[in-house]
Amino acid sequence: MSAAAPSPQSIATLYSDHHGWLQGWLRRKLGDASQAADLAHDTYVRLLQSRRSAALGEQPRAFLTHIAKGLLVDHWRRQEVERAYLDTIALLPEALAPSPETRLMVLETLVRIDAMLCSLPEQTCEIFLMAQLDELTYQQIAERQQLSLATIKRHMRKGFLACLAAA
Repeated sequence: MSAAAPSPQSIATLYSDHHGWLQGWLRRKLGDASQAADLAHDTYVRLLQSRRSAALGEQPRAFLTHIAKGLLVDHWRRQEVERAYLDTIALLPEALAPSPETRLMVLETLVRIDAMLCSLPEQTCEIFLMAQLDELTYQQIAERQQLSLATIKRHMRKGFLACLAAA
């Protein structure tokens, strides 16, 4: 049985009571007031979309912190992916450098791929990357991982299904 979504009134009260604290907490974590404001906003948006109003309970700051921590992790992962991509294209000759529009499209795709890979169980991700990046055959992966060929195929199926879901 799913819980009811938080009421707009409870969210408004939560916002007025805790927004300043949350934004300050995020500012200390990020060192940037505008990014903190964005993530505080995103925290309340996520809360509005949540179906777990009971989680607000008597410790709303703990629940807000839980949501905000997840958003922080996403933010830092995106920065890491963006930095790696920008470092890579900085090595290209200027004539081959992608346009700003192409950079944004590629970056968004890389972020989605990263999120998809992170959603997979560790072993599935490792097997999937061995096949896709290292270009190992399923049999080679099975031998390296000391698993059956059928198990490797199951992991690959999970990886491909995750790719389809992320598309």
